[in-house]
Amino acid sequence: MGENEQQFVISKSFVQNIRSWVALSRPPFHTVGILPFILGTILAWRLEARFNALIFSLGVSAVVLIMLSTYHAGEHFDEREDRLSKSRYHSRFSGGSGIIPAGLSSAAVPLWTSIVCLLLAGIIGVILQFALNTGPYTLLLGSIGGLSGFFYSSKPFRFVERGVGELLIGFCYGWLPVASAYYIQTETVASVIHWISVPIALTIFNVIFLNEFPDYPSDLETGKRNTLIRIGINKGVKVFILVSCLAWLFFFLAIQAGVPSRGVYVYCPILILSVTLVIMALMRKHEKFKTLEIMCGANILVNLGTTAAFIFAYL
Repeated sequence: MGENEQQFVISKSFVQNIRSWVALSRPPFHTVGILPFILGTILAWRLEARFNALIFSLGVSAVVLIMLSTYHAGEHFDEREDRLSKSRYHSRFSGGSGIIPAGLSSAAVPLWTSIVCLLLAGIIGVILQFALNTGPYTLLLGSIGGLSGFFYSSKPFRFVERGVGELLIGFCYGWLPVASAYYIQTETVASVIHWISVPIALTIFNVIFLNEFPDYPSDLETGKRNTLIRIGINKGVKVFILVSCLAWLFFFLAIQAGVPSRGVYVYCPILILSVTLVIMALMRKHEKFKTLEIMCGANILVNLGTTAAFIFAYL
């Protein structure tokens, strides 16, 4: 093999490694954590006239690193279920990235990148709290998010199998990023955040929960004891519908609690989409895989749209 050919092979291998790492990181799914953090920052600016660009940049970087740690840990510890799931069908919203089952990466790679990302997020937390004086609870808030994300799939805790994983995700992608973003700018947490975070938490709970439907046969076969496996598909549909209804209710309760009412204008089409998903669930449309795939994608839009409606309300 000539020198040029060797360089081409090395270059191709490098590009493939980068592509695999990006796929493992699942960039589109970072929006569900970044958008609530942006919302918390906007709230600090609008309610307290406080905004520090450096603090925001470091904070959002820590959020991304925590999500990278979470997703990569899941790729490692869910390898068995993901491999089985991908052998049956390919879903863009469940069963992991498919990189390890495809043989494009060893299972050890995402474990180490997960640990490194978690450590880097911790370093940012130290800088924020002790160098930028963002408040005494900065590291605590970051640690809750970082450790909850890492141990969602990782042993020995593996929250995903303890029937509380979905609730933990609701908290960590709902209240936590909004409150943390606000806190590191102001050193306080406004009471309206507690109202705002509930519909965001409920909709992200439903994102995780509905994404478990395509993986149900594989999770059942491998003994993965998430909430859907514990209660079954029929009760799971009822939970999805109930949580959707609660999200609608709490959005309008947040408006009553002081959120500017113009947010309703953005929320109305999101509400219609969410109602449509509930009707589809009642009609058991989720039993067809292609339809379920569409529902999972639309369900993410419900979560993002709910957060976007609050952002619009304060802009």
